[in-house]
Amino acid sequence: MTHALVATDGSEQSLKAARYLRDLLDPASVEKITIIAVVRPLAAVPFASDFGEEEHAAQQAQVDPTGYSFQRAAREAVDRVALELRDMTPNVETTVRAGMPADQIVRAADELEADLIVIGGRGKGAMEAIVLGSVAYRVLHHAPCPVLVMR
Repeated sequence: MTHALVATDGSEQSLKAARYLRDLLDPASVEKITIIAVVRPLAAVPFASDFGEEEHAAQQAQVDPTGYSFQRAAREAVDRVALELRDMTPNVETTVRAGMPADQIVRAADELEADLIVIGGRGKGAMEAIVLGSVAYRVLHHAPCPVLVMR
């Protein structure tokens, strides 16, 4: 039985990755699906100590200066993916975390003992991914389990 961790950033590419998972796996082999979105901390944080970084990041990631709720947008993204995958297994969970996306996705995969991570990629070349530090590239190279990157 498979436990798949599906990462979404609310993009069409991440939704395509979830749909590909649905087409790829036999629902009888899927035990659980966890859908994760990670809200980045705001870049203009004046000070962050080594103590309580995750709590601080969670507070900073709540609302941007215009009042838009990043948490609400992330929740909508995971719920949209959950709708796409609900017919695969009754055991679909969603989670929204705060922090650096690649780090949180890898950490979640490890904590949840996921068998597979599914993530959308933007189709950048290897050199560009190294220079830009793409989330999919970092997850691919640090994950504790196989990673399916959908271009």
